[in-house]
Amino acid sequence: MTAISLPSAHLLTAGTPSPSPTDAIEMTVDKAAAFWAWFTDWPLRVLLILLVGTVVLIVVRRTVGHVAERIAQGYHRAYADVAEAGSGETEPAGGTAKTRRRSGAVLVEDTLGLVSPEVKQRRAQRARTVGSVLSSAANVVIGAAMVLFILGALGQGAVVQGLLASAGVVGVAVGFGAQSLVRDFLSGIFILIEDQFGVGDEVDLGGGAAGVVERVDLRLTHVRSFDGTLWHVRNGEILRAGNHTQQWARAVAKVSVPVGADVDTVRAALGRAVDVVSADPAMSAALIEVPSVRGVDALTDGSYSFTLHGRVRPGTDGDVARALLVQAQLELLRAGVIESTPSEE
Repeated sequence: MTAISLPSAHLLTAGTPSPSPTDAIEMTVDKAAAFWAWFTDWPLRVLLILLVGTVVLIVVRRTVGHVAERIAQGYHRAYADVAEAGSGETEPAGGTAKTRRRSGAVLVEDTLGLVSPEVKQRRAQRARTVGSVLSSAANVVIGAAMVLFILGALGQGAVVQGLLASAGVVGVAVGFGAQSLVRDFLSGIFILIEDQFGVGDEVDLGGGAAGVVERVDLRLTHVRSFDGTLWHVRNGEILRAGNHTQQWARAVAKVSVPVGADVDTVRAALGRAVDVVSADPAMSAALIEVPSVRGVDALTDGSYSFTLHGRVRPGTDGDVARALLVQAQLELLRAGVIESTPSEE
């Protein structure tokens, strides 16, 4: 039997030519070109979509937050500008125009906001809430757009079309099934944007829901009535809202005097009552204008009715009206129009 001899490992190794440096460079270049061709296809497009989407989202969120914060702090900055401009320092001609612009900016603002912490708090809450809603909407819209663009870059056009078609069907179904919820949210957004009412306002939302607003959400408004009942009112169900404490209120005090009393004497006594209340430091801070005395408003079988009224800061109308009533009674007693005790026959 003839034995077959195999070449040794040394001979096989010696017979295989080793790659030259030129061949190694060409292989490296080919691999780099292949990687670059692969990278410039869908990976680069995906990275660009992620980069651009992230930058746009950051810019939008920062812009919304910056604008909302400027609105929330508007009163403080306007007041600081006026205080700085009115510090008594002499400015050149160019500075005078700047001062006028600052003063004009405050005149455009609600003057009550410069002195009422409640107004500033409501404005800040409204601005920050709307800013939060807009930021959340930007997250959803930009995020969904990025996902769709990435799927398109991956060549999944059919998937994108299917998602869009499904979203349309789901949107219609949700629109019919949750239209009351959508209406509540939209109404809540418009309530905040239009400043129909805010925390601390005394409102009447109909259906017995009257009292002080404790919290305003996008879906519900929470109102605490005088007897302590907390009403949770859906924003979409608010057809009309009466706000008793927005911007300013009117203090109204009705005074009755016996029939036969001299009208001029009564008006003079009531005028003195108004002067006393206006000079009271505790009440003068609440007054926007000096209360006035109207003539005879009503005539019954036994009395005349006079009305004292004036514009006051929000939420102080009750205190001012009570002060007017007390002082009116004292002045009418001094004038002899009314008696402290019923006369005995």
